[in-house]
Amino acid sequence: RHGSSRDRMTNLYRLADQRTRRRIVSFDRRELSRLLSLYSLRVASGEWRDYAIDFRPGMAIFSIFRHTSEQPLFAIAKVPGGAQGSGYMVYNGPRKLAHGDSLEDVLSVFDRKLRLLLK
Repeated sequence: RHGSSRDRMTNLYRLADQRTRRRIVSFDRRELSRLLSLYSLRVASGEWRDYAIDFRPGMAIFSIFRHTSEQPLFAIAKVPGGAQGSGYMVYNGPRKLAHGDSLEDVLSVFDRKLRLLLK
């Protein structure tokens, strides 16, 4: 035998223990609204065509595509920073374009000048 049913229940409970679960990072309503607002403006101008939201261990990523079959043109990541709040980063492929404590800070990388340089 593999032990009593009580022992097996204890083992099952331990799998669901809060200390072993990874915290899921996600964009809150305000952040998602801001990201979708920027995305909508760029779709309307014909620059962007698709997006994806991924939840990886310890981070949430909003990826932006020019074409759906390509690699993301940009990725905006939210990474919790403990007591200091969240950190945000913008990537163009492997290249980090911006890093900051607020979403607005890092989204400033999408100013008109950058848009013209990337065309």
